[in-house]
Amino acid sequence: MRTPRAEPRHALLLALVAVAATAVLLATSGQGAGQGAEPPTSAAGWRGLVGSRPRVALGQRVIVVLKTPSLAQRVARAGGIVSTRRERAWTNATLAAQRLLVSRLALQGVPVHPDYSFTRVLDGFSALVDASAVPIIERDADVEGVFPVRVAYPATISTRVLSRADFGPESGHRANVAASGVDGRGVTIALLDTGVDSAVPYLRGRVQQGIDVITGGVDAQAAARPDDPTQIERHGTQMAGLLVGAGGPSGLTGVATGSFVLPIRVAGWQPDALGHWAIYARSDQIVAGLERAVDPNDDGDAHDAARVALVSLAEPFAAFADGPEARAAAGALALDTLVVAPAGNDGRTAAGYGDVSGPGGAPKVLTVGAVDTRSETDRARIVVRAGLTTLLDASTALAGAVRPAGRLDLQIAVPRGTIGGTRRTAPRLADFFTRKGVSVVAGRAALVPVGASPAPAAARASAAGASAVLLYGGHATLAAGGLGLDEAVAVALRAAARTPNVEQGRVASFSSAGLAFDGRVKPDLVGPGVALATSDPGASADGSPRFVTVNGSSAAAATVAGAAALLAQARPSLGADALAGLLVGSARPLVGEPITSQGAGFVDIGAAAAGEVAASPSTLALGRSTGAGWRVKAAFTLTNLSTRAVKLTLAMRTLTEGAAAVDFSIRPARINLPKGGSVLVRLNAITASAPSGDATAEGNVLVAIQGGGGIHIPWAIAFGANDVDLITGATLSEKSFEASDTKPVLLGVDAGQVLDVAGRPQIRPVRQLDVLLYRSDGTAVGLLARLRDVLPGRYTFGITGRAPDGQLLPPGDYQLRIRAYPVEPGVPSVRRLPFSRR
Repeated sequence: MRTPRAEPRHALLLALVAVAATAVLLATSGQGAGQGAEPPTSAAGWRGLVGSRPRVALGQRVIVVLKTPSLAQRVARAGGIVSTRRERAWTNATLAAQRLLVSRLALQGVPVHPDYSFTRVLDGFSALVDASAVPIIERDADVEGVFPVRVAYPATISTRVLSRADFGPESGHRANVAASGVDGRGVTIALLDTGVDSAVPYLRGRVQQGIDVITGGVDAQAAARPDDPTQIERHGTQMAGLLVGAGGPSGLTGVATGSFVLPIRVAGWQPDALGHWAIYARSDQIVAGLERAVDPNDDGDAHDAARVALVSLAEPFAAFADGPEARAAAGALALDTLVVAPAGNDGRTAAGYGDVSGPGGAPKVLTVGAVDTRSETDRARIVVRAGLTTLLDASTALAGAVRPAGRLDLQIAVPRGTIGGTRRTAPRLADFFTRKGVSVVAGRAALVPVGASPAPAAARASAAGASAVLLYGGHATLAAGGLGLDEAVAVALRAAARTPNVEQGRVASFSSAGLAFDGRVKPDLVGPGVALATSDPGASADGSPRFVTVNGSSAAAATVAGAAALLAQARPSLGADALAGLLVGSARPLVGEPITSQGAGFVDIGAAAAGEVAASPSTLALGRSTGAGWRVKAAFTLTNLSTRAVKLTLAMRTLTEGAAAVDFSIRPARINLPKGGSVLVRLNAITASAPSGDATAEGNVLVAIQGGGGIHIPWAIAFGANDVDLITGATLSEKSFEASDTKPVLLGVDAGQVLDVAGRPQIRPVRQLDVLLYRSDGTAVGLLARLRDVLPGRYTFGITGRAPDGQLLPPGDYQLRIRAYPVEPGVPSVRRLPFSRR
């Protein structure tokens, strides 16, 4: 395709309401700091700015978890101090038990060929397994459970930026997480992400030779897309820059400049459901990455484990507490590796269970949400006219990092396929060109829909030569600075106006919120996660290093992982659990933000380094109250990490009462704790009144230290009935059929629910979904199928006319019983479907 001009190939981006016009006038904004505040960014609009998600087909790939102990469990039982020889022997014993199980299954007609075997953080393996074989595996005495493999995505998107003054130390485009006298020296941070371009000057040799889990290679360089070598994996390089970068423009640095990054490539170019190449990771690849994070040299012992492991990926909505990823994170913690992960980028939900991603929903993961720390944003005045009629005259946010130098008079152009100036679907690149290959938007303002992901549409318009891109649609209030453009157009497009960022210090609206599915407060804490400057693979056209900004909870997780490295250097005697306890307990609460969005608050590395007491767990799982008289018990351990004895006073603080009054008791309330001592604290709560509505009750357990200082432990209680039907539909394609292995009858089950509460979604997942076979007289035949950790959706099973043992059923009448168990204690939802085997 050709473009009939030699102008920069990038465009100014603005967010505006839907319009149809022939010309646009862009002038300097006249809005001052004292005028109306910019409306909060919608989460739906932000989803486009934190990355679109390709559809991935995983087939019938599962993770089989065994009951025999992993290396981590054996080390924990031995008190944490074990010789190298014994750890290697335990690892070999665990692997031998897996091989024995695989052999035993083969004798039962279930061939299993593991993709990955796990022995250190988890005892298990992943493999492609036919659904009919799952009950056979589940019945084995050595099997704990069979879990689905999920897809995880990088939880940020990057945008090209400029090395200019407004990205200086006070701009908010830097993490600004630092502690006096420490830089993370001597600490290794395992980075589970895409490959890393270790040749980037900003990383200055702080990247070790990595591990490629996807290919099995001994290097973890950023890979090119197999069918397009110009597209390079970027996310890992960007996270590495946030962790250890130094020597950037205007003194830009990462958080832990003295640390080393061990890149472990668990995400990268892999085929999607359509056979195209997409960047993603599978959950079994993440677990395999944690295996190598605790044993980088792969010799069977974990004495060389990384101190911190950043999993900068998100499995959308999968906040399960007992899945393989959660178990693997607990195993890593037992081997003294702190796992840090993003909360996710799906915005806030209704009260109740939130939309925290996996592995961030796991109890032993340090889960991080994102805060907007920018001091200013860009705005421009836009005037849209059709002839003599003014259609729009307003100040709007610049969604890009590039700003107009002054007044621009541009004709509006729309991509092909647009009728009346609007369209519902995102345009393809070809839509910006005529059939003869001439750009229809070159030198003009391209009017394109926001859609679910505006970044690709804006990039296509820019590539077609548009001078500006006007984003319209239902989610037009995109965050200023959320989309960015190449620095080559800086001279032509300068700032129209800089205005104070009214969202500064607020949790970003894209940042996912809790509760996790075990009722636990998640995220644990928050960190900077909007428009942070960092490195990018490759070089600019003039050969200079390339820098970008990144948005998302992955970026926030990277800043907190860097803070954990600083704390590990400052307090080298502390274990991974204590590091997490100090970071969470000392975090600075954000006024006006709910506990379910911020956890304990904004990371404060200085306070953490000076901390004397830590709690484990550092946030509480109190769950959901079903009404007056509902009770819950919880416990946590306080440990004295200081060099002196301390006197502690404990108190409950309720910040938001929520839908009902809750009475608490805590024992002991006063504690004398010697140096190095620990004490178990028990908490009881009872709902003292009938709930009115569903607002969440929130607060903190305050632990005050005599003489000054202390920590806080966040808690939250949701309210709602426990009678939600977790099976909204169940059908058989035929009710009378002959047995057939090649043409089974299809059982469709709609499991779980996504409720609409006050315009926001509330997720009701399923802990376990069973399909059982009964005779017509009510006697049980056995388990036909089982799914664990089920997100709301439609699930299909093949009914062949065979019994659970594989034998043909005698002709007669039977019944299927489908049971869906909630994630909290409670009775299952049940459906019964009769059928006849002819």
